[in-house]
Amino acid sequence: MPEMETTGQSGLDSIQLIHDSLPELNFSEIDLSSRFFKETTKSPFFISSMTAGHHKGESLNTSLAIGASIMGWPMGVGSQRRELTDKAAANEWARVRKLAKHTIFYGNIGASQLIDLPSSNILRLVDSLQAKALFVHLNPLQEALQPEGTPNFKGVLKALTRLCKDSPVPIILKETGCGFSALSLQKLTKLPLGAVDLSGKGGTHWGRIEGARSPQESPSNIASQTFQNWGESTLQSLLNASSLKGKRKWEVWASGGIRNGLDAAKALALGASKIGFAKPALSQALLGEEALVNWMKQMEH
Repeated sequence: MPEMETTGQSGLDSIQLIHDSLPELNFSEIDLSSRFFKETTKSPFFISSMTAGHHKGESLNTSLAIGASIMGWPMGVGSQRRELTDKAAANEWARVRKLAKHTIFYGNIGASQLIDLPSSNILRLVDSLQAKALFVHLNPLQEALQPEGTPNFKGVLKALTRLCKDSPVPIILKETGCGFSALSLQKLTKLPLGAVDLSGKGGTHWGRIEGARSPQESPSNIASQTFQNWGESTLQSLLNASSLKGKRKWEVWASGGIRNGLDAAKALALGASKIGFAKPALSQALLGEEALVNWMKQMEH
């Protein structure tokens, strides 16, 4: 639903790429190939993490995974939190994996789950998915507003450092639509992360979603209206990351309100090395695999 997005707030509309009338190249020579850690892909695009726990999740994830396999895009899965306590929860991904054998999957877990669990418990999620990397998502605003939320983040940096050292696959730290301030990114400069996915304000906003889920006139519902535009835009998050170039060890990935190939090109020009799409990919997956693949081709074009 449009009201659950901070549409127009990514900041990318304020960026004008320079028009070159004399490019001295042929369109057919343009090469979008990229490296996702040890994997070479046809483009720098990936499907961002979403759709876990929904009653139609398996069907949607199957469509997304097949589209990702056809186009060679990596795919971040939705939160695997339930697998920590329910072994049967991994069966859904096993079925999806069987239908999309060649998809590059990245696992996903919330940062607050790292604090009280040993790395071995978390890394089992990588094994069950045969994942090539693991997303760890940050969502403090969502957890604070969610009726059943667990807004417990004390000790996350220490736990994240431990996981990075123990993990056999790269760890990607991501926000969930509120972006990263310069202060937050500064805290991460020495961490051995594989990448930071900025996930800035401009797309789906989980503060709005959790507010809508809360009872009318409840504290969370009212607070969500106050914080309906909270966060660092995708543009500002990119600028914040750019200011730390030379001080950080990790790649910068961009997502959050990127709605077309031109938005992606702007983010790449501003320093991102990979580009994530969530809601636009989901919208196409709802129409079927053919629609999704056609849209993916359009983004590359």
